[in-house]
Amino acid sequence: MEFMYALIGGLIVGALFGFVLQRGRFCMNSAFRDIILLKEFKLAKAVVIALITLMIGFAIFAMAGVIALDPKPLKIWGAVVGGLVFGIGMVLAAGCASGTTYRVGEGMMGSVVAGFGLTLGALMTKFGVLNDAMKFLQTTVIGTKLTLFGEFGELTPIFMLILGIVGAALTFYFWGLPALKNRKEGEPLIKFDNAVESIFKKAYPWWVTGIVIGIIGTAAYVVANGVLGITGGWMDLSLWLTTADPVAWAGFIIVGIILGAFLGAIISGEFKIRVPKDGLTLLKQLIGGILMGFGAVTAMGCNITNILGGVPQLSLHSIITGACIMFGSWIMAYLLFMRDSD
Repeated sequence: MEFMYALIGGLIVGALFGFVLQRGRFCMNSAFRDIILLKEFKLAKAVVIALITLMIGFAIFAMAGVIALDPKPLKIWGAVVGGLVFGIGMVLAAGCASGTTYRVGEGMMGSVVAGFGLTLGALMTKFGVLNDAMKFLQTTVIGTKLTLFGEFGELTPIFMLILGIVGAALTFYFWGLPALKNRKEGEPLIKFDNAVESIFKKAYPWWVTGIVIGIIGTAAYVVANGVLGITGGWMDLSLWLTTADPVAWAGFIIVGIILGAFLGAIISGEFKIRVPKDGLTLLKQLIGGILMGFGAVTAMGCNITNILGGVPQLSLHSIITGACIMFGSWIMAYLLFMRDSD
């Protein structure tokens, strides 16, 4: 029964997640990198909206006793070094952990290589030659479940709910109202005509992407009593292939994401087997994937686990990790794309 629950639940949640990732082009590599590279903020706004939705959702279900929140202890050097390395790696890999995974479903062979590198790097860090480095970086531990407001307690979900509501109000005021004012006269707020095409074939607006990802992440926590993760799922599948360990929830999430993204790409006519023109690009994506794997295990989670899972819980470890992931992506984006233009 437990296996069937993981199979059905993981595949359904993963497929929904993968479909929305594909239709919303949601990738934190693009979101963070494009801030400095293109001065583009739409995907970054989607990340913010997802965080606000998750914070409110987590808080409500925690106060109702449906889920048990579990912010991480602060392993400061694991968060800083792991986050920086992960951010650097995702720019080289041309996709974060979730972006890499959904692009596999679109037929991008470079993302297949990056996914292999992510798995390899994570296994090397968890069980292999990089394990001592990971343990050393995780030696310094501050607190047990440290949040922005101190150790996790009964008031933490209330703080989360207040911050989420304030964040929703601010984003509506600064982003929503200007968009409403810029509408053409007589244009409806929500168009219900041709809804099937809007849902299945057209790219999602950033705010829709953020809200739906937040809802899916909240639902996943309720179903599995834990946050979504990507790197652990890739490791889960690799251990099933190599040691015959049973596939768990996390592994089925990965399968579901790839299937959901494949379905989205097929319906929208965007699926195509694409191979980078030169081997150097594949090598960079492999190295980037390995760096992401090391960073994810060292920081106790990838961008999805820490940013979309830990930050809404006000986990100080995840907040520092998320900031370092963004900063690491900026460093590598500058070195790869901007240095020569200075």
